[in-house]
Amino acid sequence: MAIRFQLALLAVKSVEISKRFYQELFDQTVMLDLGKNVTFSGGFAVQENFPWLVGLPPESAAERSHRMELYFETEDFDAFLEKLAAHPDVERVHPPKKYEWQQRVIRIYDPDRHIIEIGESMAVIARRYLSQGCSAEETAAIIQHPVAFVEKARENS
Repeated sequence: MAIRFQLALLAVKSVEISKRFYQELFDQTVMLDLGKNVTFSGGFAVQENFPWLVGLPPESAAERSHRMELYFETEDFDAFLEKLAAHPDVERVHPPKKYEWQQRVIRIYDPDRHIIEIGESMAVIARRYLSQGCSAEETAAIIQHPVAFVEKARENS
């Protein structure tokens, strides 16, 4: 018997609000719409009335648990920040920041207070250092990724 992971499911108050949020900000396409349950092209789903579905009291559904996040990458981080600026009602977990591995990220809350991280593509960062004349080994050390990852990023440029 094989068991396969299928997708992550987020409990939401309103499927319609969540659909609009993920379509507008993250270009997600609805792959399956069952009314109270919607699956997106990114491999995750949202479910309205989750406590009822699993037989739990509604008050047991916590908001802002800060125990998981959805992670998206973008090839153009600055363009995403511009897109996000057009949605001032979206609450930021923190402003854009840059980690020691040179990746710029921002985290925001979705309408149901789930954390969403949007990070600059690590392949884009690798290609940036390679284009500046760094070797694959130097780039790997800077971005803290294996040389094989850097080489693959070079091949896919």
